[in-house]
Amino acid sequence: MTISPGAQPPRSTDSLEYTVSTTTSRRRRGVRAAVAAALATALVAVTAACGVTRGDDSADIDMWIPNSPGGGYDQTGRAAVGVLDRDDITGGDIQVTNILGAGGSVAMSRLMGEEGNERLMMTLGLGVVGSTYSFGVDARPHDATPLAQLIEEQEGVLVPADSPFETIDDLVAAWKKDPGSVVVGGGSSPGGPDHLFPMQLAKATGVDPKDVRYVSYDGGGPLTSALLGHKIQVGFSGLAEFEGQIAAGELRVLAVSGEERVAGDVLADVPTLTESGIDLVFTNWRGVVAPPGISDEARDRLIDDLTRMHDSPEWEQALADNGWTDAFTTGDDFEQFLREQDERVSTTLKELNLL
Repeated sequence: MTISPGAQPPRSTDSLEYTVSTTTSRRRRGVRAAVAAALATALVAVTAACGVTRGDDSADIDMWIPNSPGGGYDQTGRAAVGVLDRDDITGGDIQVTNILGAGGSVAMSRLMGEEGNERLMMTLGLGVVGSTYSFGVDARPHDATPLAQLIEEQEGVLVPADSPFETIDDLVAAWKKDPGSVVVGGGSSPGGPDHLFPMQLAKATGVDPKDVRYVSYDGGGPLTSALLGHKIQVGFSGLAEFEGQIAAGELRVLAVSGEERVAGDVLADVPTLTESGIDLVFTNWRGVVAPPGISDEARDRLIDDLTRMHDSPEWEQALADNGWTDAFTTGDDFEQFLREQDERVSTTLKELNLL
């Protein structure tokens, strides 16, 4: 499962662990798009309804999450749905469905097959951009209907509690001495944030990124298991989904990637990379898109719903609770941002000989 220059990125079998399907929604849309055979084998859907029946079928909405329950996309999507539902912003039921496989590209493929479906949204982020390259999906996120960027989030450098690495300097020293001796992992495919971050960290500390041994997992849940099971030595990921293990003392954070430390009791003492003498600031982001081909009226309605959600006190509290940075951008501006992120990912993968 280790990625080396020019190698086909591995498809983590951890994406096949979830088989639970529960729902209280009154209906589920049939999926009209066929998923490419190479991706379909990695697909498992986990559904959980949010909200109560209000008697208005036409206002029901599906929210797809392109990764496992408990991961960053899942946390962001469910936080958004929670506010939309509590404030009755959409006026109907909202059903959340986790679509696993291939780092989000399975969900991306299915979304593109839902052309014209005006009652469907999907969360995504930098990891989905990368997975479309890594797993050979032609569609890119900007080819869907961009609705809104919601947040930015710092990444962290995580190790098991008993790791010999006490500081980020210890990791860098081991990398420099023998890059191949340190196995690192992340919850995204090559080109995603958990892959780009260690590559940029290696480059910033004088280590050739091509020498980094990176293992890709399909989300934060499998990555947590890999860290606690000592399958890898270091993990790179967003921090909100690991806060329980960090607070319990099962995982430690060597450094965070933002300009400032993360607020809150659990992570306040963790230094930034720049504090540690490493000239690197790195952030991930997450947003929401709809299928291609929806009407301008439907696009504007969904953007308005997300704007009302964003402006609520409940969303402000969700940002604080999860350590997220508000990065709300909508419509055409978000589409331009997605195109820039696509270029960012493709350039990096070419430099690593992964394209």
